[in-house]
Amino acid sequence: MNYLVILGAAVIPLLVGSIWYNPRLFGTAWMNAIGKTEEDFIGVNLALTFGLTFVFSILLALGLSGLTIHQNGIMQLFATDPSFAVEGSEINTMYTELMDKYGTRHRSFGHGAVHGVFATILLALPFIGINALFERRGAKYIFIHLGYWLVTLVGYTGCYVWGYLSMVINRSIEYI
Repeated sequence: MNYLVILGAAVIPLLVGSIWYNPRLFGTAWMNAIGKTEEDFIGVNLALTFGLTFVFSILLALGLSGLTIHQNGIMQLFATDPSFAVEGSEINTMYTELMDKYGTRHRSFGHGAVHGVFATILLALPFIGINALFERRGAKYIFIHLGYWLVTLVGYTGCYVWGYLSMVINRSIEYI
């Protein structure tokens, strides 16, 4: 796992959020949907808010990498064998040959973006929808947040796959 890619991807929610929730885009509609005004946000500890957002974004990037990079699953199958780490062992050779042949498959921004769309529909929508139901929020609230997560998750998964692939091609990191 390349932690530089993880840290880079963790910035995406902050960047998308700064645009998405800006009053010139959806910020005013979002504040109306939650019954807040700009004055309600005066005095908020921004360092804490952005710091925790970055930490949560790192966790999200770690989780999405397992859903997006198919080769991680292959590595997990092989890595449980005790001789996997032994250079030249049968299992290590089999893994290396498999990764040399298929290690760059499904490693495009577009493929990653498809995973972002699936994650939005299958994860973000239910999370947001369930919370909205119990908070008695309307459809506008759901769709504002769903749009944010769609753009964020497509950015995450697309850039994550593309960034990881470019490093593998440049041999700056290994397959695992």
